[in-house]
Amino acid sequence: MIFDFAFYLFLGALITGVIWAIDKWYFQPKRAENDKEPIIVEYAKSFFPVLAIVFFLRGFIVEPFRIPSGSMIPTLNIGDFILVNKFAYGVRLPVVNKLVIGDSKPGRGDVVVFRYPPEPNVDYIKRIIGLPGDHIVYREKVLYVNNKPVNRSFISQYTGPGEARANEHKEDLTGVSHNILLKPGYLSPEGEYVVPEGEYFVMGDNRDNSRDSRVWGTVPDENLVGKAFMIWMNWSDEGIDWKRLGNSID
Repeated sequence: MIFDFAFYLFLGALITGVIWAIDKWYFQPKRAENDKEPIIVEYAKSFFPVLAIVFFLRGFIVEPFRIPSGSMIPTLNIGDFILVNKFAYGVRLPVVNKLVIGDSKPGRGDVVVFRYPPEPNVDYIKRIIGLPGDHIVYREKVLYVNNKPVNRSFISQYTGPGEARANEHKEDLTGVSHNILLKPGYLSPEGEYVVPEGEYFVMGDNRDNSRDSRVWGTVPDENLVGKAFMIWMNWSDEGIDWKRLGNSID
């Protein structure tokens, strides 16, 4: 069990619900008509529906996240607030993250939120590069999937926020096109990997400024939280970037 926000939200809903139920079925019938309801019961009755609804929506439908780093630039900027589809890969029980309904698998190129394997109470976001059984090589800034180099084409020098002296390229990840950043002359982790069954190889789109599967290994299926699908807000030191509101995540 992971003691994160979902756990404490569940705990709050459970405690307030129990207080409300005990009062309703045990103490309320014994109270005189003019007796005032205990303050703790008033709070429980007020907070329980809110906590329960929020817990259900965040646990099973959609969950908001904020992007704290630049590892996914240019797809996601620092300060982006995103929405994550919690049932894209099947319905999982909140808190224990156990799959109970469905068995959909992520596709290559999906942008996913997952529990960081070395520290599962921390959420990370990256792009899925390798599926179970894939052979992945990253060498001299070239990505190979199953012994084939991934096609990419130069767009221009990157001029957006959060990164300097980087070039923007369009990458075709076996049919999924997205943009990445590469910094000339900058060394980044390289290596050769075989993705174990039931796990995924992930990388940041900001290839030279991302700690990902090249550093700490693959992501087990049970660590998946959901698929990122929309930016609903961007708020950074420069204020709100209205142009990013409502953008889909590809």
